[in-house]
Amino acid sequence: MAGAVEAKLAELGLTLPDVVPPLASYQPAVQSGVYVYTSGQLPMVDGKLAVTGKVGAEVTADEAKELAKTCALNALAAVKSVAGDLDRIARVVKVVGFVASASDFTGQPAVINGASELLGAVLGDKGVHARSAVGVAVLPLDAPVEVEVQVELVGT
Repeated sequence: MAGAVEAKLAELGLTLPDVVPPLASYQPAVQSGVYVYTSGQLPMVDGKLAVTGKVGAEVTADEAKELAKTCALNALAAVKSVAGDLDRIARVVKVVGFVASASDFTGQPAVINGASELLGAVLGDKGVHARSAVGVAVLPLDAPVEVEVQVELVGT
């Protein structure tokens, strides 16, 4: 039975995806004490990247913002794989977003807003977090964005 967080996802027209399998030697998420840390989540849908390239060149900022939402959904799936239930999230503590950027692109914060806004829409006040948005030269598989999330759990 889905909890309140997954019901909110459904209300927003979203479905929690399967956990994206690791591309190398790591776990999608690990728990340490009351915290869950996700590995960097790419905007994978059904095992594939829908879009590749640099933001500000092959990928628009608006497209990248949507991809950041997908990354956040994948991060929630990774959290659930460790926590068992997204309703255990006490709060999102930190989000780190990486944007593969054309050399003159400076809109990284607006791109990563896609992830932040999704977490806020799904989790309300529990989704408010600290954040970094970083421009990088290239990401794995030529992904335009990558997002990692740290959450605090209740009931541990």
